[in-house]
Amino acid sequence: MKRMSWFNTVSITLGFVFLYLPMVILVVYSFNASKLVTVWAGFSTKWYVELMGNEAFLDAAWVTVKVAVLSSTLATVLGTMAAYVLVRAGRFHGRTLFSGMIYAPLVMPEVITGLSLLLLFIGIGLDRGIFTIILAHTTFAMCYVSVVVSSRLVSFDRALEEAALDLGCTQFQAFRLVTLPIIAPAVISGWLLAFTLSLDDLVIASFTAGPSATTLPIKIFSAVRLGVSPEINALSTIMIGIVTVGVISASLISKRASLRQQAEEQAAVRT
Repeated sequence: MKRMSWFNTVSITLGFVFLYLPMVILVVYSFNASKLVTVWAGFSTKWYVELMGNEAFLDAAWVTVKVAVLSSTLATVLGTMAAYVLVRAGRFHGRTLFSGMIYAPLVMPEVITGLSLLLLFIGIGLDRGIFTIILAHTTFAMCYVSVVVSSRLVSFDRALEEAALDLGCTQFQAFRLVTLPIIAPAVISGWLLAFTLSLDDLVIASFTAGPSATTLPIKIFSAVRLGVSPEINALSTIMIGIVTVGVISASLISKRASLRQQAEEQAAVRT
């Protein structure tokens, strides 16, 4: 086994420190008894208790989760359909324009996207709220889902679909029973990516949100402008914990699925 050089070791260490040291400091000071976030006054969990009673943060968190779930689901459905058309429909009139419109949000600045959607909603007389945020997040997250799913469809063995069609399946049945289960990991990955993008978005949501719908990133940004509160540290720690548990759980599930698949392949070879 080749050992890493000292330069690579130092570079990796500095990279991890740069990425994760601020998070560690944030988690530590979320248990600070002092109201001043930079002065340690002993261990305490009172900021978590106060956070649970903060109606503004709880309402914003509920709006954020609701928007993220709905927008990521819509983006996954539309992005999967778009990827299927791009990969399987072959060459058709307007294909270049269609693919360009699908991938445009990937390179479009979020300020431009948010402003254009704001002008659209004002032009059609649509009141800003949860519905407009869902539409906006679906618009920019759909392209990410399309990229993930299309990359899986390109390497998909179409002989499996053809075999299903020869056995009497319709096109829809072949897609539902053969194609969709095989590309399911890519679809799930696209949904998780869209969910993360929606959960984290600030710029587009600030343009499309109304007074009756405030997402958690907007609420945190507004609160930080007035000074960092210990409750924000507690809220950020909870979010870090949820993401960590989700990543570890997904890794364990993926590892178990891989081991199960390997065991089934070995059993098939033996028989």
